[in-house]
Amino acid sequence: MNYVTHLECAFTGEIVEKGIPHTLSPAGKPLLVKYDLKRMKKEITREDIENSTEPGFWRYLPLLPVSNPDNKVSLGEVITPLITLKSSIDHLHVNHGNVIFKDESRLPTGSFKARGLGMAVSMAKEFGFQHLAIPTNGNAGSALAAYAARAGLKSTVLCPDNTPVINTSETLAQGADTFLVNGLIGDCGSIINEGKEQIGWFAVSTLKEPYRIEGKKTMGLELAEQLGWNLPDVIFYPTGGGTGLIGMWKAFHELLELGWIDCKLPRMIAVQSTGCAPIVKAWDEGNRHAEFWHNAETLASGIRVSSAIGDFLILDAVKESGGFAISVTDEHITKICEHVGQTDGLLLSPEGAATFAAYEISLEKGLIDKNDKVILFNTATGLKYPLPEVTKNLVKEDDFDISKFN
Repeated sequence: MNYVTHLECAFTGEIVEKGIPHTLSPAGKPLLVKYDLKRMKKEITREDIENSTEPGFWRYLPLLPVSNPDNKVSLGEVITPLITLKSSIDHLHVNHGNVIFKDESRLPTGSFKARGLGMAVSMAKEFGFQHLAIPTNGNAGSALAAYAARAGLKSTVLCPDNTPVINTSETLAQGADTFLVNGLIGDCGSIINEGKEQIGWFAVSTLKEPYRIEGKKTMGLELAEQLGWNLPDVIFYPTGGGTGLIGMWKAFHELLELGWIDCKLPRMIAVQSTGCAPIVKAWDEGNRHAEFWHNAETLASGIRVSSAIGDFLILDAVKESGGFAISVTDEHITKICEHVGQTDGLLLSPEGAATFAAYEISLEKGLIDKNDKVILFNTATGLKYPLPEVTKNLVKEDDFDISKFN
């Protein structure tokens, strides 16, 4: 059963009709899907969700926009695990149970992008689209390619030419017509916009269609269920376009209205790199909108977003939650990738490592308390990024030399 009532401009509140394709609102701002939560509250319970046999995020179908279950496109999604940090936080003198990674790398295509693109492709199938296009810094492109292939749709992916090769190769291998662009993700988006009329593809850019956020919000729904319909004190989230942070904040409010949670909402912390930190700059200056960030550069390619169309939604969620925005250096990110991998066995993405780095800094500055229950998001597998090379060699003909193993 579908509970969607309408879509609403996130900036003006203007209502638009459900059941037909949309991009941005008439005001040029993101659209948010609205549900009849009063009716849902009478007809659906938490136990219905808990007893669902649907894979992964599809267990939350009543809170999702797909009206015909036959249009669900699935690649065997899972509930991503909550992994308590141990040795890697000993130097911080906090309890092991207080700092937990939600590891989104376990999803199809190895990243959280499976949530948003799985939903967007499902809705594209519902609307009868045949060709989808996306600008991406990497993980969104591979997720679109995979889900579009599964749905029998054509996909075109445009990436900045400094996108990690593993991402572009993965995208190509899963059937997308893949291009490298001598610019940033915004330049890729401009080319896609130019091609809409001539080629007829439908663009599934971040927040420029209303359904990726519905997929991303399942991170919040899933987290609440995993914590026994409770929430942590603080969430650190790597923030580029911001769909995940915005989606979780939307999810928490929907859960409150349904009466499925009855707790204080977490402080939302937007984490960026010092090489691309438009949201942090806007936060520090007290602005609701972020300026374009020129010459963006960071090894955390997933948060290398110079301008987010949902900037005001990110900043509003951070402010309403009592959170803040913080940036970390690439050097700190690299250090954390090595540290957590070697001490707790988690191969973090740079974006995931950025949340740990931000947690360290926030603790040191007194922005959070060491007793806070904290969730960090690892949004992709570290296998999608450059890894250290093995430099030690052994010669099979040589005598065993114990000194080489010290």
